[in-house]
Amino acid sequence: MPEKKGILIGIAGGTGSGKTLVAQRIMQELGSDHVTVLEQDSYYKDLSHLPLEERAKQNFDHPDALDEDLLVEHVEKLLAGEVIQVPVYDFSLHCRSLKTRAVGPHRIIILEGILVLYNERLRNLMDIKIYVDTDPDIRFIRRLLRDIRERGRTLESVVNQYMQTVRPMHLQFVEPSKRFADIIVPEGGYNEVAIDILTTKIRDLLRRYEERGTMRVPELSVRPVQ
Repeated sequence: MPEKKGILIGIAGGTGSGKTLVAQRIMQELGSDHVTVLEQDSYYKDLSHLPLEERAKQNFDHPDALDEDLLVEHVEKLLAGEVIQVPVYDFSLHCRSLKTRAVGPHRIIILEGILVLYNERLRNLMDIKIYVDTDPDIRFIRRLLRDIRERGRTLESVVNQYMQTVRPMHLQFVEPSKRFADIIVPEGGYNEVAIDILTTKIRDLLRRYEERGTMRVPELSVRPVQ
């Protein structure tokens, strides 16, 4: 890929762990003019070729459900200082909208999603890798409320999906990706110490890049907060 002009921060963790809040806190601390958030959920494969009933039966927590090639391509373009057109995914219909959303350029790109640390190609692009660690019961309640309020799901469908695919895929793919993290954040965005460490580290990376006049990735020395 071309020379990096941006910093990539990956935020992973189970469904409902608080990844979005961590991203929002970083954005608040560093300023939204410099930071953009890219959500892995925007890159689900389009299922419009399937009947609606068949779409709902798909395993959305497996890596194969994601258009990883497009996601990697877009991340590389953002890091090179380009503007991308992010897909808009319709979670009620399980397909991509005809609309897209323009993103970039920004100095700091936050990529958040349950599987962002599972993908080796994405990990190799990251300057800081974060795993948000939250108790399973809290994560389930948060997902239940979100899917009913924001995604038009029923209580029964959320529970069935959680038991059939979400929990097994978390144990198989998401939880093991914790070992790739530079820093593990308990309690998500409510962990003030972790947020302070992260924002301090990001500011230090920016300062060093500006001094060198380059955006090549330096060695990281972030210690996990447990």
